[in-house]
Amino acid sequence: MNYILIATGICLLSGIFQLFIKENKKFNFTIFFNLISTILFLIPSIKVLKSGLLEAITFDFGSIVGKTTFVLDSLSAFFVLIISIISFLVLIYGKKYLYPYENKTGSHLFLFNLFVVSMILVVLCQNAISFLIAWELMSLTSFLLMLYDGQKIETRKTSIQYLVMMHFGVLFLILGFVLLNLKTGSLNFADFKGQINDLIFIIFFVGFGIKAGFAPLHTWLPMAHPVAPTHISALMSGVMIKTGIYGILRILSLDFQVTIFVSYIVLLIGLLSAFFGILYAICQKDFKKMLAYSSVENMGIIAIALGVALLGISYKNEAMINFGFLGCFLHILNHSIFKPLMFFGAGCVYKMTHTKNMEKLGGLIKKMPTTGVCFLIGSLAISAIPPFNGFISEFLIYLGFLNSFSTSNYFLIPVIILAMALLAFVGAMALIAFTNAFSIIFLGSPRHEASINVSSDVSKSMLIPMMVLVVFALIIGLFPQFAINIIEAPTAFFAPYNPNYYLLSIVSMLNITLLILFSIFFGFRCYLLKNKTTKFETWGCGYDKATAKIQYTANSFTRPFLGFLTPFYVRILEFKQIKELFPTKTTFKSRIFDIFDSYLIRPIVKMDEFIIKKFYWIQSGDTQRYLWYGLVALVITLSLVLGGKI
Repeated sequence: MNYILIATGICLLSGIFQLFIKENKKFNFTIFFNLISTILFLIPSIKVLKSGLLEAITFDFGSIVGKTTFVLDSLSAFFVLIISIISFLVLIYGKKYLYPYENKTGSHLFLFNLFVVSMILVVLCQNAISFLIAWELMSLTSFLLMLYDGQKIETRKTSIQYLVMMHFGVLFLILGFVLLNLKTGSLNFADFKGQINDLIFIIFFVGFGIKAGFAPLHTWLPMAHPVAPTHISALMSGVMIKTGIYGILRILSLDFQVTIFVSYIVLLIGLLSAFFGILYAICQKDFKKMLAYSSVENMGIIAIALGVALLGISYKNEAMINFGFLGCFLHILNHSIFKPLMFFGAGCVYKMTHTKNMEKLGGLIKKMPTTGVCFLIGSLAISAIPPFNGFISEFLIYLGFLNSFSTSNYFLIPVIILAMALLAFVGAMALIAFTNAFSIIFLGSPRHEASINVSSDVSKSMLIPMMVLVVFALIIGLFPQFAINIIEAPTAFFAPYNPNYYLLSIVSMLNITLLILFSIFFGFRCYLLKNKTTKFETWGCGYDKATAKIQYTANSFTRPFLGFLTPFYVRILEFKQIKELFPTKTTFKSRIFDIFDSYLIRPIVKMDEFIIKKFYWIQSGDTQRYLWYGLVALVITLSLVLGGKI
């Protein structure tokens, strides 16, 4: 635990000290000391994950907070591992990404390190007050990091909406801790064991679920990521939202007696999040918003795995418990790999083209080959295509589903069949979404000057973190046994039974064979075509005036599929009808909106604005009125004090 404290101190102090050194050395200084802190974070985390033991240290913060214990057990060690590695890769990537804005790097690096420290504290704190302080610090620093480009009205507005949603979520956490304090008279997590009931769990599930991005309260995610710097989006989506999952798992670890009702609720929320997340990802033209909705989908898949595990507990099916938790933890790990990879790729494209609109891109694979290949591998991994890591975690979830058929319950079986079918459908939709994104951005011909003017790929310091994540995705896909060794300890936190991993060995051999065959085929193809190819223009069916405008657009590619799902989204068409015999100009726009945002969040926001407007007269700008407010408040206060003494 001493290593963790030293690493936290180094990370915090490096963020402070870099404020006082030269501008062009700030990033190198921070990267060097963050490398040291990352190593120090990893040493005890790996030790705890190997041994299954825990390390703890207690501080007394006075009468308000009381004694706070910081615990590194297998659950928190798993998340410390993810936070430390991904945040370091994000920092390396951010150096060149923020190169044009060197005058802002000091405050940005300070907030970045504070953000990392806050996430570490969240997964270590075992006291309600200190946990909420760390949780609020995490929300506040991420809010300030989003405001990096704060001169834009859209950035400020979206950032404030994000902060409001985070505080809405923390209200549920406060309510949950208050109820536990009333039952136990304590603020320490250790005293909460055995005191969690269905109501308290659901309250915490809502509070943590907002941070995780579960539907229907997921709408902050697609609003926040397009305005945040891309490397911060990678950290928020790849790491921060996992703290919501951590919170749910921590509550489960406090000897919560899982009920059938709660199990089905978690599974239902997971299915809704996965389906609607990937549906709205398909609909997007903004590739960062598309990736944000994809995070909603993946959080849904994690919740589905958790739902399978909880159903296993409810129906006393050990295989469901183990495969459910294994799938849950492995997908947390996998998403922490391929989602930052995808955001890094998106950031490279944005840096070179200065647009997030896929319709203005095209043909970038020729000019940005390394970025294109990394984005392609990330797309395959996130779509659960072998031999990459996303396939392994979803394979474990399906094994959990299949093992449920040994449970003799007539209600469970049809639910599992429908859940499996929906998860398979979500997988197909993910393939459509990322086939669309990769092909529109990287294939074909440039559609706009934004992509025409690109001359080269990004710098190596932005490519190296992507290639590291590609290697991670491939290693887990080819050798899932290594990943299982990492997640076995946190899984044993909930499921001590050890299943047979023989099937994973078979999958590993098949994936290795697939990769070898592909490499042989591709190498043989390159050999045969070497110096034997001639380039010609694509045949235009006899039409020799082809332009980039006649290519498929993102909307035209996905529209035939989306036509089957019109009840699940709001589509608004804006077009000018053609009335003349020889029209000169017409327009057509198609916009798709989130039904939860349109029918749930926006009406609440409008009602809130309506109520607030009724009280605008209080803040009138009249100084004399403000003095009267102060005088009245003073008189009331003195009356209460004197009345109390009498």
